[in-house]
Amino acid sequence: MAAPLSRVETVGERDFGAEIRVSGLLHAYGEAGRLPVLRGVDLDVEPGGYLAITGVSGAGKSTLLALLGGLESVQSGSVMVGGRNLASLNGRELAHFRRDVIGFVFQDFGLLGMLTALENVEMALSLAGVSRAERRRRAAELLAEVGLAGRASHRPTALSGGELQRVAIARALANRPQLVLADEPTGNLDEDSALRVLELLERLRAERGCTLVVVTHNQELAERAGRRVRLTRGTLQ
Repeated sequence: MAAPLSRVETVGERDFGAEIRVSGLLHAYGEAGRLPVLRGVDLDVEPGGYLAITGVSGAGKSTLLALLGGLESVQSGSVMVGGRNLASLNGRELAHFRRDVIGFVFQDFGLLGMLTALENVEMALSLAGVSRAERRRRAAELLAEVGLAGRASHRPTALSGGELQRVAIARALANRPQLVLADEPTGNLDEDSALRVLELLERLRAERGCTLVVVTHNQELAERAGRRVRLTRGTLQ
């Protein structure tokens, strides 16, 4: 694996990442919206930017990430990602948006236990209609890129927590996303593994030019980002 970055590097003139423009975002759960979660959120992230979102549990961080990734429907306000107005997309269009634009990395890894590391990465490519030979080649390249070339044939039960998260990152990058959304990607890892995973995300973002948004409880890790915001009672500070 390449040498880790102590701080995130700038992307320079590359402009592959998706721009984020959020305005007046309101979101609530429960009957008749009695449980407000987001209260008029405004957020701009430039293409290729690196944003860390912090806040206590229940502050709405995961909900905001789900809205940016098209996993939740926009109730009120505007969410623009890569020039797309997510509120205007139908179900099929949202599915294509998630497949083609977004790379998700979750705290619980989300890998399928019956598949090898290689097959887990291949699955994302299969959903995009990539041929078997091509997806196997690209999956192997991605695992090598995250330092797991020698673990491609291992199933999740034979991998450490840090290795599982690196497989999840390879899968998230399979379709060359413009925006990577990482929801507590280090939450289940020890301190050393957490740092290595974040360094990997930073390196890949710098190399590929994608936009990176990370939700984390860890203030020290958040301070590595080029920009930090805190979500408190549904509003950004």
